[in-house]
Amino acid sequence: MSDSPGTQVDNVRLGRFAKLTFAATFLLVIAGSLVTTTGSGLAVPDWPLSFGRFFPPMRGGVLFEHGHRMIAGSVGLLMSVLAVWIWLAEPRRWVKWLALSAWCAVVLQAILGGITVLHKLPLSVSVAHTALAMIFFCLTAVVALVIDRSWQRARRSDVDFDSGPVMRTAAVTAAVIYLQIVVGAVMRHMGAGLAIPDFPLSYGRLIPPGLNIPTIAINFAHRVGALLVGAAIVYEYRVMRRHAPPEDPLRRWTQRLLGLYCAQFLLGAWTVWSIKNVFITSAHVAVGALTLVVSVMIAARTAQRRFAHESMAPRNVAPIGGPVEKPAGCPTEGVLPHVLVWQLIVIQSVTRGRVTPPPSRATRTRTLSTGP
Repeated sequence: MSDSPGTQVDNVRLGRFAKLTFAATFLLVIAGSLVTTTGSGLAVPDWPLSFGRFFPPMRGGVLFEHGHRMIAGSVGLLMSVLAVWIWLAEPRRWVKWLALSAWCAVVLQAILGGITVLHKLPLSVSVAHTALAMIFFCLTAVVALVIDRSWQRARRSDVDFDSGPVMRTAAVTAAVIYLQIVVGAVMRHMGAGLAIPDFPLSYGRLIPPGLNIPTIAINFAHRVGALLVGAAIVYEYRVMRRHAPPEDPLRRWTQRLLGLYCAQFLLGAWTVWSIKNVFITSAHVAVGALTLVVSVMIAARTAQRRFAHESMAPRNVAPIGGPVEKPAGCPTEGVLPHVLVWQLIVIQSVTRGRVTPPPSRATRTRTLSTGP
């Protein structure tokens, strides 16, 4: 049964609102990167108010810090409305829990942000704040993806290929990118972005001296991680080309992921060469977040294909002469010979114009050995 026009309109509106929430979250990521890059994390020393006000004078670092709080409050409001809307309008239970998880993430994110300010930017809390921000960003992207009508159309479409290998590769790639972002967050909050001031070499060498110094070690780890991310994305691209047909949209998404990585790598180099220009550094953070989201969306799409492939796979079917999957309660021996015997009996009955009574066990054995 097709949805009524009113239901379709509501679904379209819900999908648009989910995309709006995702876009606002991306804006929040950019605002947060500007706060860290400009060193404005403590420009407003109190929380949840700002100098005891809702709207303090927006000058200097206050513009970045309080602006970040205002955008965060707007995203929290949007996510709250989206979560309630999904619980009321979405029939799929797992989508409801996904939206609830995103709402819990944004609430916890706000609490971590307040703790970060009140405790004067402790490293562990600041890194956790960034790590949770990336999880929340990915959750908003997946919520918008599964609500979109293209997800339903893809679910009803034919399965073009077995996406199991691609799904596993995409999941590993997304995990590698996320770990790289966490390492980058540690580096940024340690102030180690220029601990190695040259690029592509490190103090003129492949492996820099002073790896026992924490700032140099975390900076070099971030550079090595960038190479690992590149290797993972290139491998995912090759796996996709091997398994997916040329016209499949997932191949285009993997190409976009590869393009984002190239842009991210160049922005990372430019960040060093520009001595951490504010806008270039923030762009580096924003493109890194987009790279993670695209990798997660590819993993979600391939998982959808995989589960659809398993649900459409035939049951209790085997090639001729192969093993037959037997339902519970059936005898485990002699089933296939008995089937062949009765097939021969039916053929003989049709050709001779009569029905032969069931043969004895000895007759069945002779029939199998000699044939009709």
